[in-house]
Amino acid sequence: APLADLASISKRNGAVEEWVQDDLARNELRSELARANDLERVASRVGTGRASARDLSALGRTLGLLPRIKAKLSGRKAKLIQELEAALELCPEIRRSIEEALVDDPPLALKDGGIIRDGFHPVLDDLRETARGGKSWIAKFQADEIRRTGIPGLKVGFNKVFGYFIEISHAQGRSGVPSDYIRKQTVKNAERYITPELKEYEDKVLRAEERSRELEYELFLTLRDRVAAEAPRLVQAGTVLASADALLSLAELAARNGYCRPEMVAEPVLEIELGRHPVLESLMSRGEFVPNDLRLAPDDGMILIITGPNMAGKSTYIRQVALSVILAQIGGFVPAKSAKMGIVDRLFARIGATDELAKGMSTFMVEMTETANILNNATDRSLVILDEIGRGTSTFDGVSLAWAIGEHLHDSTGCRALFATHYHELVDLEKTKPRVRNANAAVREEEGEVLFLRRIVPGGADQSYGIHVARLAGVPENVLDRAREILAFLEKQHAAETPPATIDPNSAPSNRGPIRRVKSARGLQSSLFAAVPDPLVEELRGIDPDSIAPEQAIELLRRLKTLTAAM
Repeated sequence: APLADLASISKRNGAVEEWVQDDLARNELRSELARANDLERVASRVGTGRASARDLSALGRTLGLLPRIKAKLSGRKAKLIQELEAALELCPEIRRSIEEALVDDPPLALKDGGIIRDGFHPVLDDLRETARGGKSWIAKFQADEIRRTGIPGLKVGFNKVFGYFIEISHAQGRSGVPSDYIRKQTVKNAERYITPELKEYEDKVLRAEERSRELEYELFLTLRDRVAAEAPRLVQAGTVLASADALLSLAELAARNGYCRPEMVAEPVLEIELGRHPVLESLMSRGEFVPNDLRLAPDDGMILIITGPNMAGKSTYIRQVALSVILAQIGGFVPAKSAKMGIVDRLFARIGATDELAKGMSTFMVEMTETANILNNATDRSLVILDEIGRGTSTFDGVSLAWAIGEHLHDSTGCRALFATHYHELVDLEKTKPRVRNANAAVREEEGEVLFLRRIVPGGADQSYGIHVARLAGVPENVLDRAREILAFLEKQHAAETPPATIDPNSAPSNRGPIRRVKSARGLQSSLFAAVPDPLVEELRGIDPDSIAPEQAIELLRRLKTLTAAM
């Protein structure tokens, strides 16, 4: 949810700028925040009764960081940082309650004990002493019984099924077992016994252990309820930490990558000097990404029609502009040398080729649905980026739709728009629409090779170099050769048309009437590939059956068969 209010954006920009300019303070505060847990998440778990002892322990450690964080927020000039510092409550009593009650590293299970610190509750301490004292009592009891019975191998043991027992091997038991020993279990090589005294102590120890676990759980629930009552304060502290963390991240990004603070204005302008794509440049070697400029303003053009080859950078260009606008309106810096941006109320993007077959929507239907959303909802304060409109239908349909959409954005919406397209016919919009400008992705041809310069320059392009891109993709050479033949024929045919087929802008003065297509002397081309010459057909047309000799006929059949095999 990027901001759309100049004052709010300016406050965030100011906070980011102050931390960009102070590397030491930024790094120290980021180091403190890196040790903090998500207070809002923990408060939510506490409030819903799902927090474990480890959650509360993490909460206590995070609250212990707050005094240092608050100190590093204080004394700053940016108004937003001052507001964050004032809003940060230290919650010392919550921290103290947690630290006094819980051990430093509590177990995950809540009902197995070991959660509450020694010395926190006197009754719990007594119960624990009784349970812990069992080992010394058992050792003394075992020594006394060995002396009394004269059986040196006598052992006192314990398991969860039978409790405490006295174990005497069969060999040693032959010498006699005291009459007060009660047989409890026979194992492979020994007998196990119990005495009234041992049973009484067993009951006492087990009751102490069970009661201590129960009491620990009760004490933990009481502590968790006490913390839950303070959840609003914890959420507020968490919000402050999260806001500071977000602003510091924007500052770190700007300082590390050389971003600039944008000048945010109310006027519908969009001026970027040496703008870059924030994601792509991070994936490329330093200096490899080619930056580009942009200027959209009521006097200089609000709609930019961008033509040029595949792979030359048109899509990258329009997306980097959109990302820069989003970065600016969340309060961050932008990847550019300088930037002046008018507030955008909404950003619309029609990019990519996807279908929704489960909903019965083809790729072209999805494209048109997204376009309809833009045309119905964009305002004169919106930014629209369009990447290839009308590519999913016939050439004439696609050009017509793209042309009409461009006119609508210019005449009815009046928004800022970047329109990347391979329909070179759209460059003619600049001739009749005063706020339309043309740009193209520059290339350089050297010895039959095409070099993409990654530069967006004024003016329209007249070709797309699709066959060159197909060669780069690995399309077989015979297919490329045939494509060049067809392209040469179509270009020759197009050049021969007099007058050329073009759109007459004067036929629709209000932009509402139908667009009239001026026909050539031969009429409109009915099919794109209808007149492409076929070598086999051309050979057959040149045959005169009345004058051909038998030997020539046999040679002709061989040649025709060769042509057929090559097709």
